[in-house]
Amino acid sequence: MNALVRGGVALLAVALLFACGTGGPGGSAPADPARAQITLLYDAFGNAPGMEKDWGFAAYVEYGGKRILFDTGNNAEIFEKNVKAKGIDLTRLDFVIMSHRHGDHTSGLNYLLSVNPGVKIYTPKENFGVFGAGLPGSFLKANDALPAEMRYYDGKVPDKLRFGTPWPKGNFEWVTESREIAPGVRLILLKGPWGVDLDVMEIALAIDTPDGIVLVVGCSHPTIEKIVETASEGGKKAVHLVVGGTHLLPAKPEDVKRIANTLHDTYKVAYVAPAHCTGELAFGALRERFGSRYLYAGLGTTLKLGRVVQSIAADGRPHTLQAMDEAERQDYRRLLASGLDEEGLMVAQAGAGGHRH
Repeated sequence: MNALVRGGVALLAVALLFACGTGGPGGSAPADPARAQITLLYDAFGNAPGMEKDWGFAAYVEYGGKRILFDTGNNAEIFEKNVKAKGIDLTRLDFVIMSHRHGDHTSGLNYLLSVNPGVKIYTPKENFGVFGAGLPGSFLKANDALPAEMRYYDGKVPDKLRFGTPWPKGNFEWVTESREIAPGVRLILLKGPWGVDLDVMEIALAIDTPDGIVLVVGCSHPTIEKIVETASEGGKKAVHLVVGGTHLLPAKPEDVKRIANTLHDTYKVAYVAPAHCTGELAFGALRERFGSRYLYAGLGTTLKLGRVVQSIAADGRPHTLQAMDEAERQDYRRLLASGLDEEGLMVAQAGAGGHRH
């Protein structure tokens, strides 16, 4: 091959490289480090063409050049539909955060793992957790007096016991304590009570921005006050935005009012964008307390981050809404009812499947 031909081949190779992009397999562009926004992918209220409402939560976070998926909703097919409607490429994720084990936050994992089986997924560690678990072999207390056929592992117990998961191919990294996983990106791990289940270990995502902490929460079982207190180091750091489920559905009106005042007055939270399990009573109380700094965060909404946080509708225009309309309210109540048992308690199925009945 002469020099002229070699030069042509080299130029062609360079041209193809730029045409395909340098973002890895699939050819999508690298993440924009200047992009700072959160898109709501799963919830029971909102007006977004091409997206389906359901009880559950998922959000797509873009900040500092990172693409982060936070939770995956209640149904894999609905999650897939909503992701595609927003044009989000899940093969380009930097990592995933599963806030806690309940099915209305985890069931979309089936679709996620079908398109991105190797992505790192941060999950809370629990002794017998749905994301898998491990215990020392000494957990199975030995009795040397028994014959081998009556003993676990014939008396030869492994040093470590591993327990399975509905997603055996998931690249789960168990989180055992609050920690930083990337510059300015922290996981806040706390334990919260759950009325019909064992205590829940739950992760919140805290992003340090020039304007203060942006806090993404799934269900806030440890209580939203405790999460904000921990993320802000007791109020020493400014909290710019809280977005997600605050689990105020079962709260009494006086407690809802107190919590709204605590977030506004004690911790000086600048903006709130409540979603999912916050409940209509708390939506109203938070809107009353925060005024124009209460942001509508229904399905398909994008929250543009910055000194002034903006709520952007699915059509790309700033939201004129601050509350649900009557149709949304009816949908929210219907979908909430589908997640309740006969006694009115939230049902949480930690599994691989679709709707809860």
